Amino acid sequence: KYNIHPSQDVMEPILRTGLSPYPDATKLQVTNFFARIFAEKGVDEEEYIKEEALDFCKRQSFKQVLIESADLIDSKSYDKITKKIQDAMILGSDRNAGYDYIKDFESRYKLVSRDPISTGWKHIDKITNGGLGKGELGVAVAATGNGKSMALVHLGAAALKQKKKVIYYTLELAQETIGQRFDSCLTKIPLDNLRKEKDKVLSMIKLLNPNLLIKEYPTKSASISTIENHLDKLCQFGFSPDMVIIDYADLLQPKRNMREKRAELESIYEDLRGLAKKFECTCLTASQTNRSGLNAEIVTMESISEAYNKCFVADFIFSLSRRIEDKKDNKARMFVAKNRNGIDSVVYDMDMDTSRVFLDVTGKYVKEKRPNQKLLKIHEELMRKKGRLDAHGN
Repeated sequence: KYNIHPSQDVMEPILRTGLSPYPDATKLQVTNFFARIFAEKGVDEEEYIKEEALDFCKRQSFKQVLIESADLIDSKSYDKITKKIQDAMILGSDRNAGYDYIKDFESRYKLVSRDPISTGWKHIDKITNGGLGKGELGVAVAATGNGKSMALVHLGAAALKQKKKVIYYTLELAQETIGQRFDSCLTKIPLDNLRKEKDKVLSMIKLLNPNLLIKEYPTKSASISTIENHLDKLCQFGFSPDMVIIDYADLLQPKRNMREKRAELESIYEDLRGLAKKFECTCLTASQTNRSGLNAEIVTMESISEAYNKCFVADFIFSLSRRIEDKKDNKARMFVAKNRNGIDSVVYDMDMDTSRVFLDVTGKYVKEKRPNQKLLKIHEELMRKKGRLDAHGN
């Protein structure tokens, strides 16, 4: 009738009062069936209950068809028998034919709430229309040691300050290490001083009361299915995350083995975005650059390791670049490579102090204009010929 399977809350009153039009034998069969499957699996196994209920209904329908077909065979009404069998076969199948362009006209003009979570960077929030929204995937790209995990911790901490629920999956670093990074990011106490100021750290984070879970999996031991199953359990326990952070997706196992690693990585990122849609949360992860990004002034998407295509499904991609001199000066650059909700291909200067997990976007980056060296040499040669320059260019 309603094109969806009823939940247990809906089924209970139906079982009590909504079966009166049916024979007593049918009512008894239905109530016994639901009593059994609810007892076997509990209230949270919705998919199991749905599958069992549909199978039960199909079997009941086929029984009824067989009874009615006996009389139809005598009357040689074979077409009617075929129709009844076909109706029984499609029972419980998806009845949604698709989006009707005319009937569903109003639905495409309804305001859809993205419910964005701020990045904690005002310049980035401005171009992303408030941050990253529900069902969206964000990817941080950087060379090894250039702050991917630090950026993910910053984004998680920004969400915690907005009273959001955050789950952080770490596939590389120990969960205690990630916990200390959050301690430093939230309290602004340097990582080296956390142990000495442990009591102060505890009192400060208790005031904030962050809703954070950190789950560690050994490298390449977890897949998207592992993450999905864990999130299902968390939801059953009442923890429905607003943000899921995976540090980082390249270290996940693919659901299926493929010939090429790039194809496996692409499938992982596709599954990640599906995860964000299923749980209606913001999903964040990181990706490694290839060698060209190690000391690049600006890291573009061409430097993404292994699989350029893996980021096609992402909604927001930013890269971090830090040369040796930048690390000494606690500086960095952020390149917004992709942004579904605003402008992209822009570069921002950053302050980055990894000793206290501090990252701040300070403003647009203006590259210093340097003279054209070829033209400069031609100019010097002309001046030398005129006797205005000596052999040393003075």
